[in-house]
Amino acid sequence: MSSAFDSKKHPHRRYNPLLDEWILVSPQRSDRPWQGQTEKTIQQELPAYDSGCYLCPGNVRANGEKNPYYHGVYVFDNDFGSLLSEKVEFVNESSDFFSMKPEQGINRVICFSENHSLTLPEMEKKDIKKVIDVWQQQYEELGNNDFINHVQIFENKGQIMGCSNPHPHGQIWAQSSIPTAVIKTQQNLRLYFEKTGKSLLEDYLKKELEAGERIVLENESFAALVPFWAIWPYETMIVSKRKAGNILQFSEEEKYALAEIIKDLTTKYDNLFEISFPYSAGIHQSPTDGLEHPEWHFHMHFYPPLLRSAEIKKFMVGYEMLAEAQRDVTPEQSAEILRNLSTIHYKKKD
Repeated sequence: MSSAFDSKKHPHRRYNPLLDEWILVSPQRSDRPWQGQTEKTIQQELPAYDSGCYLCPGNVRANGEKNPYYHGVYVFDNDFGSLLSEKVEFVNESSDFFSMKPEQGINRVICFSENHSLTLPEMEKKDIKKVIDVWQQQYEELGNNDFINHVQIFENKGQIMGCSNPHPHGQIWAQSSIPTAVIKTQQNLRLYFEKTGKSLLEDYLKKELEAGERIVLENESFAALVPFWAIWPYETMIVSKRKAGNILQFSEEEKYALAEIIKDLTTKYDNLFEISFPYSAGIHQSPTDGLEHPEWHFHMHFYPPLLRSAEIKKFMVGYEMLAEAQRDVTPEQSAEILRNLSTIHYKKKD
């Protein structure tokens, strides 16, 4: 006996056109009793300055260098970078099963503020806009190196995401190769562009704005939404309404609009469970390989790990590690929850 399909009740797969991958959605599992791991979240009040923090102004870092008494955004080369700018001689002796090649690159740290106690949702929009100014400057400066073909701007927020220091900061990994997830995205953006002459994300965003059910926030220049194919429970993506291949193409007004939507979105995250909400976030934009990339369209991913509360995480295990990604709560449900949250930070409420 069969019944009419209902995406709110029946398991189904959804397609991710950016990565050419599928995800299994199992909405019927949302009502099952939870007996998984819980961890008490401790809310720690941080000082504006921490003498033991290697990112605070005037403090000495692990390599012995002293930070200037900076105010606002401060950038420095990562003392323990995962990439090195040194060029090495290499004889390629790779075989079918044992391939390798050297990777050149530059790692930098971006302190968003001198204030140790802040996070992006607690910063002023004008100060987030200054962070975006520096993202723009760094993308251009690093991309102008002849050995840098990709500039990855990202932030890990919270210990659960591997962030070892609560001082507000992000990172940049600039490297000679275009990384795996980015090259897959680029290939699919290009296929769509070659087929239609249009931007995949521009067309996708138009459809999402028409539907409305997965839109969390929007302003004159950007929209924040839960992707139709989202994997993480409260995953979101910020997409520019105007097709821009990279951050250099944004005007002053657009950069302020981006700052506004980043602040409002991350505030909603914090308000969800009234904690400093953890996530990994990063920008996807055109490579810096000197080639034309009309297929690219700026977007920013947010991948938070929390599931049902501040103490319950989403784990990628079993089927997800061996088969494909899976989620229980539908993207539409997650978007509705986030959309209905205030953009006034819970710490500022009466």
